[in-house]
Amino acid sequence: MSTPFPFTAIVGQDDLRLALLLNAVSPAVGGVLVRGEKGTAKSTAVRALSALIPQVSVVSGCRFSCDPASPDPACPDGPHEAGGGTARPARMVELPVGASEDRLVGALDIERALAEGVKAFEPGLLADAHRGILYVDEVNLLHDHLVDLLLDAAAMGASYVEREGVSVRHAARFLLVGTMNPEEGELRPQLLDRFGLTVEVAASREPDQRVEVVRRRLAYDDDPGGFAGRWADEETALRARIVAARALLPEVRLGDGALRQIAATCAAFEVDGMRADIVMARTATALAAWAGRSDVLAEDVRQAALLALPHRRRRNPFDAPGLDEDKLDETLEEFGDDDPDTDPDGPGGGGGQPPQDGPGTPPQGDAGEGDTPAEPQEAEGGRPQAAGGGEQQAVRAEEPFRTKVLSVPGLGEGAAGRRSRARTEHGRTTGARRPRGALTKLHLAATVQAAAPHQRARGRSGRGLVVRRDDLRQAAREGREGNLVLFLVDASGSMAARQRMSAVKGAVLSLLLDAYQRRDKVGLITFRGKDAEVALPPTSSVDAAAARLELLPTGGRTPLAAGLLRAHDVLRVERLRDPARRPLLVVVTDGRATGGVDPVALASRSARLHAAEGTASVVVDCESGPVRLGLAGELARDLGGTAVTLDELRADSIAGLVRDVTATRRAA
Repeated sequence: MSTPFPFTAIVGQDDLRLALLLNAVSPAVGGVLVRGEKGTAKSTAVRALSALIPQVSVVSGCRFSCDPASPDPACPDGPHEAGGGTARPARMVELPVGASEDRLVGALDIERALAEGVKAFEPGLLADAHRGILYVDEVNLLHDHLVDLLLDAAAMGASYVEREGVSVRHAARFLLVGTMNPEEGELRPQLLDRFGLTVEVAASREPDQRVEVVRRRLAYDDDPGGFAGRWADEETALRARIVAARALLPEVRLGDGALRQIAATCAAFEVDGMRADIVMARTATALAAWAGRSDVLAEDVRQAALLALPHRRRRNPFDAPGLDEDKLDETLEEFGDDDPDTDPDGPGGGGGQPPQDGPGTPPQGDAGEGDTPAEPQEAEGGRPQAAGGGEQQAVRAEEPFRTKVLSVPGLGEGAAGRRSRARTEHGRTTGARRPRGALTKLHLAATVQAAAPHQRARGRSGRGLVVRRDDLRQAAREGREGNLVLFLVDASGSMAARQRMSAVKGAVLSLLLDAYQRRDKVGLITFRGKDAEVALPPTSSVDAAAARLELLPTGGRTPLAAGLLRAHDVLRVERLRDPARRPLLVVVTDGRATGGVDPVALASRSARLHAAEGTASVVVDCESGPVRLGLAGELARDLGGTAVTLDELRADSIAGLVRDVTATRRAA
């Protein structure tokens, strides 16, 4: 077993270390979500924590880590008699983002079922993590079906398995720790709320601190055992402090004044539900115990708010998490506790101090807001002319709305998501087939049915079923996949006319919100002036696309053909990278094309390239006014897709958009 990097040797990252230690003191806090850029010791800190967790006492031979003092009466390995047991280190179980459902919750032991004719349960990772740590690296990339199972286990403290003739329930209480890079996409709100605390980490900009990080890392890589030995005393002292804080925790008093501050703070920041209040109370209590005090102070409440509320405050999904600290201080002061015993300089000092000094996470700046530009001039009548005016300042998007579902027709085989129909490893079972390659999901009934007629010829004796390779059947399942939604946005002067760009941005932002909820990859291409630009290459970070959209300027000619050709190139490369992920091209334009020789004909030929590739497409028609040229509809016909106006894009408008997309593709 490799030697973990010592927790006390981590340089800086005060908030991260404090949040992890508070969960070690009080697992009821509910875990930690660590957000930050790559290379900031997120995974190193989590793995180092496992060595500090006190040992747990378990029933000997129990695969579900039952506590001998109060064994689970429903344990599948039970019943157990109280008392006895053995001590072992608390486990840290890692959940890979590509794990199967069976690996997470457990499943029927197929080998024993077929060979011995008995129903035996093979535990999964949730059973291994009971009374320990469940660590998910890149938790934002976790498949939805695994997220659902984690949510159920975290909510109930138990795992229920009802499948393939197996009905099992076992305890599953664990410290959930996740790390993620926000650039790769955000978490579903339901899972986000299950994390008790969240911290933002970033690399230090201080040269001296960066030098020390490199020095310690090189020393550890050269001799892990020797490096860990040099920090052994600090590790032992920290472990003893955790044990002492755990022992003090039941004696910590959470007074009415502190409770009032907690409730007022949660109300002031408009967090949903009551989980935030409960988590803040538990965190403030753990902070007091960590500081060696038996009373919760106002500073504990403040630190608890900074750790427990940033990811829970009511906000647009594309906003960065964070709190207005001035507002927090005003709320705490307004509802402050007048109890004279709450002395900020009391025993143990502040509860928010980690065991090593270092700078905190730098505050995030506020994004600037662009001014609404003056209305540019646009030529009227006949075929579209070059729009006047140079580059205009970026305008703010209108409020987003719920959009209709845009899906790719047919049945795909892409990554799990929530947009288009697909053959998936997880979903409803629609039948059985012979496996192509390795068997990944056994269809038990079909396998038994295939093997049953041959039992006499195979000389079967006893209870076991004689099964051969040819009998095995793969379960065919249908679910939903995520797609690559590539936005091609017209940012020319004609779109800026009559301030249409604000409505256009609102529509694209609404579609981005939909893509965020459906677990799509997104890309953003804009065209104006003389060329098209890839504003954002295809990525899982939908909020990055929203940020680029907000800063998008407008003005100049309308090189529609250049935009379509650039989109064709991007999709060609993405098909090579990920052939299974089907694309959906969303063109946001009024259909006008200017610049060059016969720009309309060139745009038509460029659109037919996408139709020849079979790319599903939707044209969002942004043309407005009493006189409409219908150019967006012509573009949609060339693309082999469908056109929809901004009004029709809304989910509460007339129905039929998805049917139109499908019908158009079938007719093409």
